[in-house]
Amino acid sequence: MFEKVNELQKKFSESLQAADSSQELEKIRVEFLGKKGSVTDLLKGMKSLGVEEKKQYGQQVNKLKSEISDAISKKVEELHKAAVEREINSVPEFDVSAPARLRRGSYHPITLVQRDCERVFRSMGFTVEDYSEIVSDYECFESLNIPKDHPARDMQDTYYLTNGQLLKSQTSAAQNAIYKKYRKALIEQGKPIKAVFPGRCFRNEATDACHENTFFQMEGVMVDKNIGIPNLIFFMKTMLSEVFRKDIKVRLRTGFFPFVEPGFELDISCLICGGEGCPSCKHSGWLELCPCGMIHPEVLREGGIDPEEYTGFAFGVGLTRLGMMKYNIADIRDLNSGDLKCLSQFTQDRE
Repeated sequence: MFEKVNELQKKFSESLQAADSSQELEKIRVEFLGKKGSVTDLLKGMKSLGVEEKKQYGQQVNKLKSEISDAISKKVEELHKAAVEREINSVPEFDVSAPARLRRGSYHPITLVQRDCERVFRSMGFTVEDYSEIVSDYECFESLNIPKDHPARDMQDTYYLTNGQLLKSQTSAAQNAIYKKYRKALIEQGKPIKAVFPGRCFRNEATDACHENTFFQMEGVMVDKNIGIPNLIFFMKTMLSEVFRKDIKVRLRTGFFPFVEPGFELDISCLICGGEGCPSCKHSGWLELCPCGMIHPEVLREGGIDPEEYTGFAFGVGLTRLGMMKYNIADIRDLNSGDLKCLSQFTQDRE
């Protein structure tokens, strides 16, 4: 019986030495350590042994089992390291001098519509600004006439960090910084503040065909002397007609936003259903696109601008919803899904 253990050990060593792949190692493991393997067969012969011999024999078989398991594990690691070395030192199997494939990637539809909007506003004298996605409570709320106990905060539950900062729930979080950046030129040189600042926003809310917890907006502001609502309507109509390349039916509704007074909701007729009603527009025929209004005097004052001398308007274009309308995307969740069937429709030449 003890000779069988030695013979099996010798057989295993020869098999292990000849193995040169993980598949072969797995076969060896099953052959020796499986439920019907060779080591298990050794234990079947213990019935004919005495008590002391059983003890010694069992110890020897268990030792062999442990040695086989350790040897296989070590061999697996060696083969893996060898494979990595071969890959590192191998010559590429493709011709690096060959021309690139003609098929190009695609821009995301939100990127395309954002660039359209930026182009339009640049042509009207606006600067395009960038701003952080992580902001302070002051930037996102307090500087916008939304104190800590204001009920308007309930409409914009967002994601807070352990250091007290938060993921911005609206691009309006950049307003205060923009006013402070350009107020000197406004006051001393008479240059109006005209800026747009696109960005990604976050809100802790349930998702459906027209709502997402992550979406894109473009905030815009203009501050100067004698700015009024007609200026706001002109710029909004110009932007929409340029982006959609056609006349768009719009409507203004009164709306409450603490940082504008008066405030409006600019809706566009749903281009997905033609105004007949669908899940994207909640079967109303209209899609909320652009909260806007005249900048609240307290917000201007917080930015270092005298509201007795200067007025301005602010708007927030929903780039995500604008993209849905322009490219006839019925479900907002498709835009964050990474679904190539959806996104590959927008392939264009790289700039």
